Amino acid sequence: MRPNKFVIEKQVSGFRSDNGLSLSEPIALKSLLLKLNILTIFRPLSENFSGMCLKDKSGHRFMLVNSNQSQGRQHFTIAHELYHLYIEENPTPHKCNPGNGSKDPVEQCADMFASSLLMPETGICQLISETELTTKNISIATVLKLEHYFSVSRSALLYRLLNIKLITEITRAKIAALGVKSSVRSFGYDTALYESANEGLIIGDFGEKAHGLFEQGKISEGHYIELLHKINIDETQENEDSTRC
Repeated sequence: MRPNKFVIEKQVSGFRSDNGLSLSEPIALKSLLLKLNILTIFRPLSENFSGMCLKDKSGHRFMLVNSNQSQGRQHFTIAHELYHLYIEENPTPHKCNPGNGSKDPVEQCADMFASSLLMPETGICQLISETELTTKNISIATVLKLEHYFSVSRSALLYRLLNIKLITEITRAKIAALGVKSSVRSFGYDTALYESANEGLIIGDFGEKAHGLFEQGKISEGHYIELLHKINIDETQENEDSTRC
């Protein structure tokens, strides 16, 4: 399926509506992952491996995200994987590197979906002055406000602005050439969005289900601890910490 802007926008609108999300506000992705019960694990991965996802026949969903990459890029990866999990028909497991200019039409669709989902056009326009909307001369101050409001990387935001024709390629290239962190600091913003984070974070009820099986006597303590180790939780250390408290 070749990317089609109007189809993608309709899919994004449907996804937001199905999940009780406004059509213009930013998304709290970690809360959404928990609500959708997608077991999500953040691990350090190589630079060209942003993430992957799996969906089995029972409807269980899993996502892996590269914690070495910036938070903004992680957010784009999550939104990209949501396309594979909820929009793509018959997805197959594969390594994803969103935003790398893939020629694969499915990956292009996933990138377009992620961009639209994270940065809805209506929400963007609400934060830009009428003068800037008219002249298409958006300032770095406005770019920074949009980046932090939608929690996205500068690259993702600039290409979104370009694709919805709110800036020209000349403006995109000019702003892209600026030092990201230096411009962030000069306007008094926190740089956390542009730094790696979430290493070892797990979102989902894997541990809860494992604990329930152990409490019901359906698995042994050894099996329970083995399951926790699979998501890097040390039950022995947890008990020692609890005793100290």
